[in-house]
Amino acid sequence: MPVSGIARQSAAPSDPLGADALARLRSTFGLPGFRGEQEKIVRHVTDGGNCLVLMPTGGGKSLCYQLPSLLREGCGIVVSPLIALMRDQVAGLLELGVNAAVLNSTLSWEEANEVERRLRAGDLDLLYVAPERLVTPRCLAMLEQTDIALFAIDEAHCVSQWGHDFRPEYIGLSVIAERFPQIPRIALTATADDLTREEIAQRLGLTDAPRFISSFDRPNIKYEIVDKTNSQKQLQAFINERHPNDAGVVYCLSRAKVEDTAAALNKAGILALPYHAGLDARIRESNQDRFINEDGVIIVATVAFGMGIDKPDVRFVCHLDLPKSVEAYYQETGRAGRDGKPSTAWMAYGLQDIVQQRRMIDESNGSDAFKRVSIGKLDALVGLAETVDCRRGRLLRYFGEETAGTSCGNCDNCVSPPKLWNGSVAAQKLLSCAYRTGQRFGAMHLIDVLIGRLTDKVKQFGHDRLSVFAIGSELNEKQWRAVMRQLVARGFLYADAEHFNALMLTESARGVLRGEVELMFREETGRIRAPRKHARRGELASPRADNADADLVSRLRAWRAGIARERNVPAYVVLHDATIDVIASEHPTTMSQLREVPGIGDKKLEHYGANILAIVNR
Repeated sequence: MPVSGIARQSAAPSDPLGADALARLRSTFGLPGFRGEQEKIVRHVTDGGNCLVLMPTGGGKSLCYQLPSLLREGCGIVVSPLIALMRDQVAGLLELGVNAAVLNSTLSWEEANEVERRLRAGDLDLLYVAPERLVTPRCLAMLEQTDIALFAIDEAHCVSQWGHDFRPEYIGLSVIAERFPQIPRIALTATADDLTREEIAQRLGLTDAPRFISSFDRPNIKYEIVDKTNSQKQLQAFINERHPNDAGVVYCLSRAKVEDTAAALNKAGILALPYHAGLDARIRESNQDRFINEDGVIIVATVAFGMGIDKPDVRFVCHLDLPKSVEAYYQETGRAGRDGKPSTAWMAYGLQDIVQQRRMIDESNGSDAFKRVSIGKLDALVGLAETVDCRRGRLLRYFGEETAGTSCGNCDNCVSPPKLWNGSVAAQKLLSCAYRTGQRFGAMHLIDVLIGRLTDKVKQFGHDRLSVFAIGSELNEKQWRAVMRQLVARGFLYADAEHFNALMLTESARGVLRGEVELMFREETGRIRAPRKHARRGELASPRADNADADLVSRLRAWRAGIARERNVPAYVVLHDATIDVIASEHPTTMSQLREVPGIGDKKLEHYGANILAIVNR
């Protein structure tokens, strides 16, 4: 859990539960106080209550079940969908002195038996279990004979068919409420719209349980969406100019594009590793381990990568293809800046992205209702990409959160407001061109006709003799592509997948052709905006980080890397960057002073205190 931005609070002596929770928070996790809704959630679950928790990535969800598990009798059972998530969480807990283990397919028969023995013996505080393992008759029978503190269902959106990452194995988790009705259940997710929340509550037996909804705002993340021209060159320029030597994640839709993009980055001198389901399992695991354990590694991946990755110092997340929904976009971009430091969510987006995603929906095996919901979710994401207003505000309103003011000061539209132009006439020309050519042709041919290019195809179909030939020569190809994209995004045109993505008019196009609709389009510049040094809402790193001794930071990181290799754990499990920054700012010289640094609990002080002080005092 990130240590930056922790509020310092105290509990009244007359509140034993609050005092115990704060004492354990401090001694085990090294944190001086709760953030946001954490205290209410911890109190509610520790008292035996069920709840649904919606909290952004990096907001401290894991503490909401880890701490109650330590405060209640028995072992906390955590349902987790990914092996990487379980491994990292358990490694971090073991560093804190918490007895934690996993039960999943990576264990041998002997290892699984030993975990089960420890569980029955009451030797575990937390056990992370894969959903498909938990619902087996053998596991359920074992749990019925075990003292259980609580059940935590992490990434709970996976239970919903309306969620962005539905997993069939999560459906069986309804058995928890049926078989263990007296044991508190806490379902947690970072992304869920109203429809998804309702299905989570219904399937997990939480319809009457309170919902704790934290702000979805990640103010340290700068949101940027650019017009896609040459996405690989745009990506290289973005990394070189904005995030050289930083860790980052680049998302692509296909395995082939992942491989091509990783190869192109490496050819440009940027360390990048591919990750997708088609890779050999050993290579995939090795690439993931390098990304987690080494500094400055970029992973290029399909969406198979990332859920549950706890690496806190990912400085950027890039999308070279449009995700399926706002939820997916928010979840994926949320992997940046988990430590609260300034980070970037950057996406290159174009007309083909909309066409491709809509074709995938149309060709899917889903029901008509599922397709309608999927198109609605895609349209909401396209609206976010096309908006000329604050992107953060639009994103938050999607999740039902109203924002104060009209500018966040830390998205591309707020930092450099886009210029608008009246595209009504251009839209009429394009729609007329699509209509008069028979609504049988794609984007490139229509642009050729509008600009007046005498291509073989134009001459073959006699389109050089139409009244629309060359009527759009005042705009260039890039500008016409932007017009097309925005007309498709607003529903005046659609690409017919059955006819090679021919652009066809919708019923609503009539109003544009008749001049009844005024269309204001954003002017596409295609340039990468330089980062603002002091974005109004984007600087959430520790306030002492700017005063950090750079040489001491380097020495502490080098020491941390050695310890991480020795213990075979990610570096951030030893110490978070934010903790190192505070040490390098305050220069503690005694154990008691070091103990006051957020992120230094009793076990870390015992294990590493002397070494850290020796480095500080060197």
